[in-house]
Amino acid sequence: MDDYAEYDGLGLAELVAEKQVTPAELVEAAIERAERLNPTLNAIVYKGYEDARRWARGELPDGPFRGVPFLIKDLGMPVAGWPRTSGSKFARDVVDTDDGGLTRRYRAAGVVPIGKSNTPEYGITGTTESALLGPCRNPWNPDHIAGGSSGGSASAVAAGIVPLAHASDGLGSIRIPAACCGLVGLKVTRDRNPNMPDGYDYALGNVVDHVVTRTVRDSAAMLDATGYPEPGSPYPPPPKARPYIEEVRASPGRLRIAWSCETPSGRPIEPEIQAALERTAALLKGLGHEVIERGLGIDYRGLYASRGPAAAANFAAGMARLIETVGREPEDDELEPLTWASLKAGRRQTGADVMRSLQETRMLNRRTLAAFEDIDVYLSPVLGAPVPQIGFIDPVRLEPREVNRRQGRTFPFTPPFNFSGQPSMSLPLEQDASGLPIGLMFTAKYADEATLFRLAAQLEKEAPWKDRRPKVWG
Repeated sequence: MDDYAEYDGLGLAELVAEKQVTPAELVEAAIERAERLNPTLNAIVYKGYEDARRWARGELPDGPFRGVPFLIKDLGMPVAGWPRTSGSKFARDVVDTDDGGLTRRYRAAGVVPIGKSNTPEYGITGTTESALLGPCRNPWNPDHIAGGSSGGSASAVAAGIVPLAHASDGLGSIRIPAACCGLVGLKVTRDRNPNMPDGYDYALGNVVDHVVTRTVRDSAAMLDATGYPEPGSPYPPPPKARPYIEEVRASPGRLRIAWSCETPSGRPIEPEIQAALERTAALLKGLGHEVIERGLGIDYRGLYASRGPAAAANFAAGMARLIETVGREPEDDELEPLTWASLKAGRRQTGADVMRSLQETRMLNRRTLAAFEDIDVYLSPVLGAPVPQIGFIDPVRLEPREVNRRQGRTFPFTPPFNFSGQPSMSLPLEQDASGLPIGLMFTAKYADEATLFRLAAQLEKEAPWKDRRPKVWG
C-alpha cells in the first residue's frame, strides 16, 4: 500500500469499511515502515508484530478506527503478555498479565497495537533518552530530540509509521513531543480518559492519557471513543454537549483569546518562537477573534514549588509498588541519577509535607482557573527554545540539577494546566529557519475540549500542515 502514510486514522478506517483494504494489509504496511524507519528513529522499543498480525486477521470491534495500526507507550499502559519497562533497567523484566482499562478502550475503538513506543525512565523528562532504551530521534532531523515523555509515539506518527499513537502527559508529555515533531497533541481534562483500574500513579490527577495525531479529527474521534466515565466513577468530568467529531465540523464563533510569552523565570523566549507566537496572534485576529496580549498573572515559582513534595512522594509510592512487583530494591546502576534523586526526595517527605503541598497547589490552581473567567482560550508557545539536539537534556549523564535547569528553560509553559486539570493542545502551526516544527499551545476553560477542537479545526483549514513532510517519512 504505497500511499498508506498519506491517510490519517479515520481515512484508513474508511478504506477498511469500504473493503478497499484489509486490517491485515494495513498492519503489514505499518510493519514494513517500522522496519525501514525505526533503525534511524528508535521510536518502537517492543515489536508485537506477530500478535498484531493475529489480531488483524481476527474479529475486530466495529469502532471508528477499525483495523488501524497503533502504538502504545511503554509506560503506565498494560498490554497483556507485553513487557512494560517504563524506560528503566529496574523494570525491564516486568510483563503485564492483563490489558489495562484504557488499553481495552483502545481495542474497542478498533485499533490494532503493533508494539510499544519509546519513553524516558518513568516519563520524568521532556526528552526521550534513557540508559535502557536509548535516545528517540526526531523525523524532521534525527540529530534532535523527539520530545518526551511520549517521544516514541510522536516520532512514529510524524514519520508515518502509524497515523496515531497512545501518549500521556503529566507536565507536558503529550504537548512537548507533539510540538517537537509537528503533530496535534491534546492534554485532555483531568479524568476525561479514566485511568482504570490501574491508575495508582495518576492519583494526584496531574497525569492524563490520550493520543498524538497528524489531524485534529483523529484526536477528536479517539476521545469520543475513550473519554467517558467508568461505572461508579468518583471523579467524572463535566459531560460534553455532543460528540467531539461534530465540534470539528462546527464554527468556533468569535472567541476571546489572550496570548503571552511570560515565563516562570521572566527570561525572554527565543526570537524565532516569539515571532511565531506573534504571527499566530495576528492570524487569530484576522480570523475574527478578539485577541489581547495578557499573561496569566499567576505565581509560577510558587505553583511549581508547591507541587514538589506531593509529586516526589507520589513517585516514591509508585516505586514502592514496583519494588513489590520486582521483589527487591533497585541496584545502584538500575536507576538513572535524576530518578534516584526523585526517589530519595520522595522518601524524605512527611505526611504533613505532602498535605501542605497539596493544599498549596490547590489554592494556587484557583488563580490559574480564575485567569480564564473572561477569556475562552489562552495562547502561548509549547517550547521556549528551538527543539534541542540529542544530549542537551541528558538524564543519563548530566547531574540532576543541570537536567532540571535545562528542562526549565526549554519547556517553561506546559505544567500549570496539568495542575489545574484544564485541556491544553499543541498545534503545529509554524516551523523555524532550520525546518524544525514550532508548536503553539492553546488552553481552554476546565472541561472545554469542545472549544479547542473547533478552533483547532479552523486553524487546520486556514494554516494547514498536512502536506509538510519530515526528512524521515513513510
